[in-house]
Amino acid sequence: MEIDLSPKLAKKVYGGDGGAYHAWCPNDLPMLREGNIGAAKLTLEKNGFALPRYSDSAKVAYVLQGSGVAGIILPEKEEKVLAIKKGDAIALPFGVTTWWYNKEDTELGILFLGDTKTAHKAGSFTDFFLTGPNGIFTGFSTEFVGRAWDLDEATVKTLVGSQSGKGIVKLSADVKMPEPKKEHYTGMALNCLEAPLDVDIKGGGKVVVLNTKNLPLVKEVGLGADLVMLNGKAMCSPGFSCDSALQVTYIVRGSGRVQVVGVDGKRVLETTVKAGNLFIVPRFFVVSKICDDDGMDWFSIITTPNPIFTHLAGRTSVWKALSPEVLRASFSVPAEVEEKFSSKRKAEEIFFPPPN
Repeated sequence: MEIDLSPKLAKKVYGGDGGAYHAWCPNDLPMLREGNIGAAKLTLEKNGFALPRYSDSAKVAYVLQGSGVAGIILPEKEEKVLAIKKGDAIALPFGVTTWWYNKEDTELGILFLGDTKTAHKAGSFTDFFLTGPNGIFTGFSTEFVGRAWDLDEATVKTLVGSQSGKGIVKLSADVKMPEPKKEHYTGMALNCLEAPLDVDIKGGGKVVVLNTKNLPLVKEVGLGADLVMLNGKAMCSPGFSCDSALQVTYIVRGSGRVQVVGVDGKRVLETTVKAGNLFIVPRFFVVSKICDDDGMDWFSIITTPNPIFTHLAGRTSVWKALSPEVLRASFSVPAEVEEKFSSKRKAEEIFFPPPN
């Protein structure tokens, strides 16, 4: 049975005045289950607070918009309190506890992409909350909670029953939250909009790659990631992951056209994508994109911490490495056609500016 690769929007799972949590469902996007990938999005309004939680999956978080504060606790470590803003990528290995807070007027939006191969449900994240009506305290009897924390029964009932909000709450404006520390940011996050560019092609586009060199924690997550910013009407060269990795792409800004070619040279996807869409390219399938007038940005995770890609057009493509005789025999074309083909795209690499 063929798998539907069509891009999809996230659906709301829960939320209220403080914000909302959206997720992509494997039933709507079967490649999530097939590839053991989870995808979700958290939005927080002013004074919105995402309650402390841990997850059954390792993830990469990317701040889509706004600014706020993140609390991150690695197993048996101190709490790290980070100031986060648009463009920040944060590696979240297994076992981390996180909370998120927005004290600004602008909505804070955070994307989560991660590996679910050891999760309870393939293609979905399951969060375990520390507090609230669905928090872990509520499952234990007052005797167990009291014994564990050496508390009297009245205090236990106050602790367990006071937070009525589920997952996300709106705090009053006078609530004081921990102040972020600059030293906590280093090594925990990387701003992709300010980091050195890995690719910068005039008129084509730019790329920042998240890997074990600039954010060592991605090794523990087991995922690589990148932010691609394509100029208006530019094209991203057809390419594929040559180390059997899946590519999971979220469109951050803009719109454009996508084609994916799979087994037996069959085009398995041809569609238009826009901001908010998520789609997945299967292992070894070839993908190419042409963006609309305003350009297009996307954030991707690749299911290996240091991905390797092969491109099929441009100066570094595999075609440029093949000898003329092999090209002529492979295409079954005369020398003049092969020479014309080989003479093109000698300067450009993975992005091609729009035609003159």
